[in-house]
Amino acid sequence: MKKIIFAVAVLFACSSVFFAQKIPLEEAQEILKKIDASTGYYGSDFTGEYVLVQEKPGQGNRITSAIMHRRDAKSMCAIRITGPDADKGKGYVQFDAKSIWFYDPSNRQFTFTAPKDKFQDTNVNNGDLRPQNYSVNYSITDAEYVTLGKLECVCISLNVLKKAANDVDYPILKVWATKDDFLTRKREDYSLSGQLLRVTAIPSYQKVEGRSVPLKMVIQDRLRGQKINGKIKYESTQITVSNVSFQKLGDVVYSKQYLENMSL
Repeated sequence: MKKIIFAVAVLFACSSVFFAQKIPLEEAQEILKKIDASTGYYGSDFTGEYVLVQEKPGQGNRITSAIMHRRDAKSMCAIRITGPDADKGKGYVQFDAKSIWFYDPSNRQFTFTAPKDKFQDTNVNNGDLRPQNYSVNYSITDAEYVTLGKLECVCISLNVLKKAANDVDYPILKVWATKDDFLTRKREDYSLSGQLLRVTAIPSYQKVEGRSVPLKMVIQDRLRGQKINGKIKYESTQITVSNVSFQKLGDVVYSKQYLENMSL
């Protein structure tokens, strides 16, 4: 646990540039496609158990657990909330890249939501739990080889394309990925004015059936915080992923009927 806390602290800090080498634009674009590919599992379905621990400074922690099913090749997803008890039976179902529906068993109603909306009022956006499409939605403004703690990384700065302005969560991003496997290790989200809004750290991955899956993620919200003992502490949500499977699932899993039946 101490190692993970230290790793997260390093990733939240600015990258330590012991060497910085500019990457040609054409090469950077190919790297960005590989970073995109590393966030999805397009050859099979995906199932994982998620535990989200939201820390609100001065207010304690709130824990949410869920089971996620994904079929990335068709941009389909289903999530069942399994805890806390008050939220059991709630869920999300996604039929394509833009259409996400939230299900509330208390009134058996589905409500439309979007990738940029918050997941269960945490610091996590719905889109954070899906594959990324940086190479489709953004243009590269800078790219270089740097070090992030002890990791040799590529760092790519991105501005949203005009055609995708309504489809992304944030207009400006910086993404760090390890140089050897293109796994995302850190991301910074900015407003159009250049204000830092969020920082995401992914300190550890797990290997399952030859695929790399995040083990721990921490998302820190730079707009929500409190001053404690003279120092600002920001809200954050830690995500832990376990019991991963790539077993093929039935089509019914990605349906409103599935969520309704599972909540009975």
